[in-house]
Amino acid sequence: MEPLNVSAMQKSDVVNARTGERWLYSPIVKDHFFNPRNLLLEEPTEGDFDARGTVGSPACGDVMDIWIKVDRDQDRIKELKWKTFGCGSAIAATSMFSVMVTENGGMKMAEALKIKPQDIMERLGGLPNRKIHCSVLADKAFRKAVNNYFHATGQHERVIVEGARIIDARLNVTDKDIEEAVLEGATNLEEVQNKLKVGVGDPAAIPAIEELVRFYKEKYFG
Repeated sequence: MEPLNVSAMQKSDVVNARTGERWLYSPIVKDHFFNPRNLLLEEPTEGDFDARGTVGSPACGDVMDIWIKVDRDQDRIKELKWKTFGCGSAIAATSMFSVMVTENGGMKMAEALKIKPQDIMERLGGLPNRKIHCSVLADKAFRKAVNNYFHATGQHERVIVEGARIIDARLNVTDKDIEEAVLEGATNLEEVQNKLKVGVGDPAAIPAIEELVRFYKEKYFG
């Protein structure tokens, strides 16, 4: 392996000692990493927020939690707090996303849902190619929080369904929702219904729900 060029290293923020790959972070990224906005360090108490969204896995390294408070009359994001167990890029991307959603009195829900990971990266002044996925974590966690808000407030027709099979059309509950319920500890139909209310108003969906519960229990727990 060629020795690393010291002058090139000094122009980079991070250098992989094994591959020589160099990452350079913009001043905005570094600012949001060292001074994250809207970070929530402690678990909120019940009622502090209207919904929560969590994505990722400790086994994979990155976990993202987002909490939102919504002005229901105006359908506007009043507050967004977050915490993550991840890298500097994930911290900076979520910090910037929280600013984008809440600045100028907060975005309307429909506008906030139009934000793309590319928009976050643009506001940050870019991210290294290997770190682009970090801007996706904030987007996914936010969408999950919004879906949880829609379910909690009875706005089931507004639930965003992407790449999943709808199991209960009345509530827009998908197979992915049932998978997450099982991963969170639900082991039978009753426990899944306690979490999601799935099948309560649509008895025809119950056989599919029970089959999915069995499938995910076997997949994850043997």
